[in-house]
Amino acid sequence: MKNIFDWLTNPPATGPNSTLLLRLMAGGVFLWEGILKFVYVNQGVGRFTKLGMPFPHFTAGFIGWLEIIGGWLLISGLMTRLIAIPFIIEMIVAILSTKISMYLGTSPLPLPSTPPQVGIWAVLHEGRSEFAQIMTVAFLLINGPGKWSLDALIGRERSTSRAKGSLQRAADRIESPAM
Repeated sequence: MKNIFDWLTNPPATGPNSTLLLRLMAGGVFLWEGILKFVYVNQGVGRFTKLGMPFPHFTAGFIGWLEIIGGWLLISGLMTRLIAIPFIIEMIVAILSTKISMYLGTSPLPLPSTPPQVGIWAVLHEGRSEFAQIMTVAFLLINGPGKWSLDALIGRERSTSRAKGSLQRAADRIESPAM
């Protein structure tokens, strides 16, 4: 269990600089979708009510804040691996709660305004955003946030502190040899 926690909280301080673009894309989408849940009732409480989510006021608020805070965490590259997990779960729930009924033609939500409106092609078309979000956050979970992130900065600071501590212990041993 400790190894998993260490892996989640100590991502590599390496990776391509372009990973920043993935964090900006995924984090930005989560951020503005979270804000929309508070600004437009049909995107928050109304949507969650129509979908039959339990406690729609609480659920919409919780998910809205998760997306706002988590979006900023992704953008900044802080706790990247930790926030990736609830985002993957959220996107799976979003797909299951909206796309199955779309496939069957029984969606309580308004259907797309143009074909395809139901069936597999409608699901594939309308699910592209969720799919892209899952794949992007899964990439960040596996590979970490990249060099240009707060996680990497914190990791470099930890490494520097450990190295200084090791040097100090070595210097102490040289100055006071054992008798």
